[in-house]
Amino acid sequence: MKYLLKGAKVYTDSKFSPCDVLVDGSVVVALGNDLKSDGAVVLDYSGCVIFPGFADVHVHFREPGFSYKETIATGSRAAARGGYTTVCTMPNLSPVPDSKEHLKQQLDIIEKDAVISVLPYGSITVGQMGEELSDLEGMASQVIAFSDDGRGVQSEDMMKEAMLRAKSLGKMIVAHCEDNSLLKGGYIHDGEYARAHSHKGICSESEYLPIERDAKLSEETGCPYHVCHVSAKESVEVIRRAKERGVDITCETGPHYLVLDDSNLQEDGRFKMNPPLRGKDDRLALIEGIKDGTVDMIATDHAPHSLEEKSKGLAGSAMGIVGIETAFPVLYTKLVKPGVISLEKLTELLSVNPSRRFGFDIEIAGGKEANLTVFDLDAEYEIDPEDFISKGRATPFAGEKVFGKCLMTMCKGDIVWKDNEKID
Repeated sequence: MKYLLKGAKVYTDSKFSPCDVLVDGSVVVALGNDLKSDGAVVLDYSGCVIFPGFADVHVHFREPGFSYKETIATGSRAAARGGYTTVCTMPNLSPVPDSKEHLKQQLDIIEKDAVISVLPYGSITVGQMGEELSDLEGMASQVIAFSDDGRGVQSEDMMKEAMLRAKSLGKMIVAHCEDNSLLKGGYIHDGEYARAHSHKGICSESEYLPIERDAKLSEETGCPYHVCHVSAKESVEVIRRAKERGVDITCETGPHYLVLDDSNLQEDGRFKMNPPLRGKDDRLALIEGIKDGTVDMIATDHAPHSLEEKSKGLAGSAMGIVGIETAFPVLYTKLVKPGVISLEKLTELLSVNPSRRFGFDIEIAGGKEANLTVFDLDAEYEIDPEDFISKGRATPFAGEKVFGKCLMTMCKGDIVWKDNEKID
């Protein structure tokens, strides 16, 4: 198909400028003002903004093994609705992608059901048990990187060997940093809310000490290293210092850690995730981190569960919330509109930086693949979990009024989401 997107401001060359976009097949063939339609389907997006497709390097699409929570089909369609054209799926699946044979089960489903680019991680260790390295060599050509997300690699020797092997394969280690010996049954942040309501807390040391360990290992081995879902102020400082030393380290945080803290907790499973919402000082440190470049990108850690699994309060509910359909409007409403960060900065965090670090190519430019998304920034609406495409419904933002509606998402030249239209 051939499309002419007219009237919008387009993010190119690090800024937004009025520009038409002509797409032919899978490729952007021209950018400019007053482009001729030349037989193209004309889509008028006057007053809207066109972004490079968002990239989420941390999602859980639950298939194979847990399709009652989410599937590649529902997850990728939910992502398209959120403006994402590329996502990276975590390996806490059944079977765990720890070998070519196990990975193939996931790749076959992706090939059949995904509507956007879905790139899997291979696990660092067999079964994510932390005892034996996976077949990294066998999976390297078909995975984006290696991670045991959902579990931290407890052994320093195991992590060092993983980094050495990953580096030899030209791959990155992406780490869920959590010291199990420090958890002590905790399930929310060890802060004021936990103490006031007699909940068991998770200390910040359980996160930042493993980051400190791994940063040193990355420095020793030269392996590129990325930290998942940073939540604590100390973690930000550890990463900042590592970058100053020249360590090849990047990190992500989630939308919820930037706009919520433990003062927002309610006795409801939709506020429970791992790592937990921490204190106000942690939230402010994360915001400072995205401003100064210590925190490189925002990833949702989209983690759907069944209604039953999320209906047992803070103590009993499963860890994880959904976020891929709400990330942009929440961040735009709570960070950009109040002037905390610019729209350009948010674009860097959601698209430019993850693309650069993980090797995606979603720049809007002539000759490039057409991966883009269109938002009406003035559209105001209420977040209603019952309206989600994702099977997951647990979000701390239910009922919030936000600005920024995704009108269309295009992946490789195909329209994979269009507001108020069913896309087959």
